[in-house]
Amino acid sequence: MTRTTFFLIALFLQLNFLTEGNAQTKPADKNAKVLRIMSYNIHHANPPSKPDLIDLDAIARVITESKADVVALQEVETGVNRSGKVNEAKALAEKTGLHYHFFKAIDYDGGDYGIAILSRYKLQEVKLVPLPQQILAEKRILGYASLKIGKQKVIVANTHLDATKTHENRIVQMQGILKEFENMALPVILCGDLNSVAGSEVINLLDAQFKRTCIENCPATSPQINPRRTIDFIATKNLKWPMLDYQVIAETYASDHRPVVAIFNLAK
Repeated sequence: MTRTTFFLIALFLQLNFLTEGNAQTKPADKNAKVLRIMSYNIHHANPPSKPDLIDLDAIARVITESKADVVALQEVETGVNRSGKVNEAKALAEKTGLHYHFFKAIDYDGGDYGIAILSRYKLQEVKLVPLPQQILAEKRILGYASLKIGKQKVIVANTHLDATKTHENRIVQMQGILKEFENMALPVILCGDLNSVAGSEVINLLDAQFKRTCIENCPATSPQINPRRTIDFIATKNLKWPMLDYQVIAETYASDHRPVVAIFNLAK
């Protein structure tokens, strides 16, 4: 091997290493035949079994192993003292190779607390909508963005409804979400922790305009160990892609909720 050949090989290996070490957002696969949507309340990346630990790697592992293309996250923190002032949405985007947008709901412990969307597709026309309440409680929001998937423009929305024992706030918040989308002609995929179970007035309202990805015998999502309630949902409106599969991932460490995944067939 000549010195010139050796130098060229070494240069190639160095450039390849640098490229991998500085990898940015992974591009959407233009030939993809499925779309995987995840909804996940991440409990600010605090594993319930370890109260003093923030484990973003565990959340990133769940997302990566699911191969989700779009992820709606609830209970996300940015600059908050208890989570080490980390921008959790940005960190998770970097760890998973996805685009991201954080939607602030409230000030909390020196930083911001809210929801986020991660996506293999670029997030465009981002909008934050404050949600109403009947009784004084923590402020809640709806966050959504448009995505271009192939030739189809789609709205992906995320929310986390009120957690108080009575239903007044959740009802008016769901009404606010439905009003936001009532005249929307584009397909809408709504994700979130709705803090409501099937048969409640909140879910009945949702069903009047959206189609839930699981209707009967839905696996429970909360708590993470021996879950008893199905309160995390993915629902669609105007979506023509058929659903191939619906899953609740049996993850028991990373959060106090289990993640929900719906897989759609883009080839149809």
